[in-house]
Amino acid sequence: MPPQPPLLSPSELSYLHTSLSLHPPIRPDSRPPTHFRPLVAETALLPSPNGSARVCYPDGTEAIVGVKAEVERTGAVVLDTGEEKRGEEGWVEVSVEIPGLREDDAMVVFLGGLVWEAVVAGGCGAGLVGRLGINSRWHWRIFVDVSWSLSFRLIKHVRILLLSPPTSYPLPLLSLTTHLALLSTRLPLLLSTQTEDPLFSDDWDVSTPLYAPHHPRPPITLLVISVNTNIFFDPTREELAVADAAVAVSVVAEPEEKSGGMRVVAVRMVDAPSRMMGAGVPDWANSATGGGGKAGVGGEGKEEGVWRAPRGGVGRGLVAKMVQMVVERGGVGEEVLKGLDGVEVG
Repeated sequence: MPPQPPLLSPSELSYLHTSLSLHPPIRPDSRPPTHFRPLVAETALLPSPNGSARVCYPDGTEAIVGVKAEVERTGAVVLDTGEEKRGEEGWVEVSVEIPGLREDDAMVVFLGGLVWEAVVAGGCGAGLVGRLGINSRWHWRIFVDVSWSLSFRLIKHVRILLLSPPTSYPLPLLSLTTHLALLSTRLPLLLSTQTEDPLFSDDWDVSTPLYAPHHPRPPITLLVISVNTNIFFDPTREELAVADAAVAVSVVAEPEEKSGGMRVVAVRMVDAPSRMMGAGVPDWANSATGGGGKAGVGGEGKEEGVWRAPRGGVGRGLVAKMVQMVVERGGVGEEVLKGLDGVEVG
């Protein structure tokens, strides 16, 4: 289900689509195609959770994520493989709650799936799931509850609160906030041995970070749209209303000892709201103008300056270019992570 489209007339949609199709394109807020809106971010703002973060967009949309850890018995799952600890993706659950929408609403389920894919990126081993084992009988379990209010239940409880109604597609905001909250998450120091029931230190000064400095950082999910052959990052609600295609790309930074670049962990097509926007009426078919004017070349639907909702899909080459712009050296993915590095992690 696409997000609710803005109330724009066909004339406004046509003007915006034409502006974004130019070379170079002209965005409503004058940003270059790869630039993001400014953010206000902070971490470790909540006293009770193991980790927390807050990110606010300039339009007032704000999200707060809290991460709380709990212990669960493993059962018959073997964790220690000799080289690394393994886990199950089922140890991470995501549920999304949006006021006014049912739990089985398409948008709620889709957002929950996107967040879950990013959180468990890397699968077992180097990913988050591979760090949840305590010993052969116990592990951390993560529930991510997202509410609009967005609540993330990580056991680890990640709790995300979207404090105001979103004015654009909320996925990037939730992803960046979750990234910072996971980076700020700390777990109590384990005192017991591998064969004993877990016993932890109550001294928070000796707690250990969930993502140690030598570990890969949490993934991020970026929303990318295309208008004709132009590609834009961090689209506004109005830009989504005229997008030909929207793609959610989840990436994670590889350690320097490997490639040191970005690795794709998930790619999802997002149903753009532009397909829901009503079409414009050309002058030759408009009875209010007396049917004046001439039909464009190719007949109805080909008139320049008349808004028509996009039909069909986009080429694989364009989608590949979107992904490449995220993962390439010096690309948008690296720029976003460098920007997040500037946020002090408490």
